[in-house]
Amino acid sequence: MTLVSHSLDVIKRYQSAGGAYPASPTFSAYRGYSWLRDGAFIAEGVSRHGDRSGAEAFHAWCARVISDRAGQVDSLVARSERGERVSPAEMLPTRFTLDGVDGDDDWWDFQLDGYGTWLWALREHSQRYGAAVAGTEKGVRTAARYLTAFWDLPCYDWWEEHVEQRHVATLGSIHAGLRAAVALGVLSPAESAAASEAVAGIEALVSADGVAESGYLMKWLGNSAVDGSLLACVEPFGLYPVGHPVGEATVREVERQLAVEGGVYRYLADTFYGGGRWVLLAGFLGWNHARAGRREEARRYLDWMAAQADPSGDLPEQVSDRLLVPGREQEWVERWGPVAKPLLWSHGMYLILADELGVTS
Repeated sequence: MTLVSHSLDVIKRYQSAGGAYPASPTFSAYRGYSWLRDGAFIAEGVSRHGDRSGAEAFHAWCARVISDRAGQVDSLVARSERGERVSPAEMLPTRFTLDGVDGDDDWWDFQLDGYGTWLWALREHSQRYGAAVAGTEKGVRTAARYLTAFWDLPCYDWWEEHVEQRHVATLGSIHAGLRAAVALGVLSPAESAAASEAVAGIEALVSADGVAESGYLMKWLGNSAVDGSLLACVEPFGLYPVGHPVGEATVREVERQLAVEGGVYRYLADTFYGGGRWVLLAGFLGWNHARAGRREEARRYLDWMAAQADPSGDLPEQVSDRLLVPGREQEWVERWGPVAKPLLWSHGMYLILADELGVTS
């Protein structure tokens, strides 16, 4: 079985009856939970390889989960408009149980990027198959209203860290999501206008405070460090698209600082499991190279991803052969067990990059 077919099989095997994709079916901290962000990229991967029903089941699940919280969003927005402070703990969560309810254990929950990423992925899927996903309209409108109201608040980043900062990758996710929500055609004129105003606000904010002096996007506003998640701001989110000087500089700087022999670190100060190279980030870097026409470079990242599969074909979250801080690995092993494997997001990113390069078997 090829890694493309195995990835499709793994994702289909573990998708819940309700449509949710578990982040990892065996890893102690992720088991039983689905993230909007992870799942959106997983759905994009399977959608590209013909699993229309699986992707649509996930999108319908997301829409139900978000629609169920429409009243909560209305309340949060109303309070914000009255000038009341809304705490991060009151915001919508970043992950849900597979049956769509909030988890009952502590997590770094206030993350806005997943809502934008889901809207982006839904739009991509709908365009690919030439039809809207039934029953998603209320979810789209609720997610767009939530992002339009709160896009400029600090929140946790992709890696569930630094809730006090405004992260450029998060802003890029929201920017793409709100553009997608408008394009889906289900927002009211007032909602579309508000979403478009937020998109313009993100562009202005990132241009003013999110670009380093040397021209690349920064990890968060006012911080010149780079982060692997910034690759998504170029491809696929198009905050600074392929060919734009800022986009090109961002890909170049991430690769210079964080890529080693095909793998990509999250950021240089990473200590999670000692700071290994992440399979899914190799997928993002390869994706950017493929869209820029650098197919040989993209293929090297795809090949590295494939080389990280175990004998059964399962891909991990990260690999531990070249850790940034080896002395910090054991504390995580003792806390949560070995590195997550299979990580369905890794498999989803492999499918995306394989499709970009025409690898179908």
